[in-house]
Amino acid sequence: MSSRIEQLIDEIEEYIDSCKRQPLSNNKIIVNKDEIDELLRELRSKTPDEIKRYQKLISNREAILNEAREKAQSLIDEATEHTTELINEHEIMQQAYAQANEVVQLATRQAQDIVDNATIEANAIRDSMMQYADDMMANIESIIAHAVEVANVHYGNLIEDLNNLNEVVAGNRAEFAAQNEEAQAQMAEESSQSPQE
Repeated sequence: MSSRIEQLIDEIEEYIDSCKRQPLSNNKIIVNKDEIDELLRELRSKTPDEIKRYQKLISNREAILNEAREKAQSLIDEATEHTTELINEHEIMQQAYAQANEVVQLATRQAQDIVDNATIEANAIRDSMMQYADDMMANIESIIAHAVEVANVHYGNLIEDLNNLNEVVAGNRAEFAAQNEEAQAQMAEESSQSPQE
């Protein structure tokens, strides 16, 4: 079952894919700021809960180790009890000692194997959870960076277009002013050449 963070990432990707493309562009889109902000807010609010869940899984490592230690201690206790019973018997004392030592050694080896396996398993769980959390945050970082890049490109193009338009308007004003000055000069010249009544 996927986590809510994974669902949110999928929703953000689907939203970006569903956005309208900017006219005359193959890779620029028009983003609704409110919708993307809402998705990012929910993503931020869910991230701490997910991290806590992974920390809880990692903390289970200690529970696994404790259970392994308890099993190991139980085996040692059983072996010790069996050894005591063998020693207390009057028949074949030497055989009892040898058998008791063998049982203790076997129990100790089994106990060590249980602890070693539990340690390996717990470390694997921790490494897996850490890798998953890192992959998830890297994915989030990539999506946010992409959103920022799209926004920068979109608004950068808008500013460039406005600057170009401003230059055109300024050029038209200058041309209009020059034509106006020329017309006024011509009128003044015609006025001065007209016959005096």
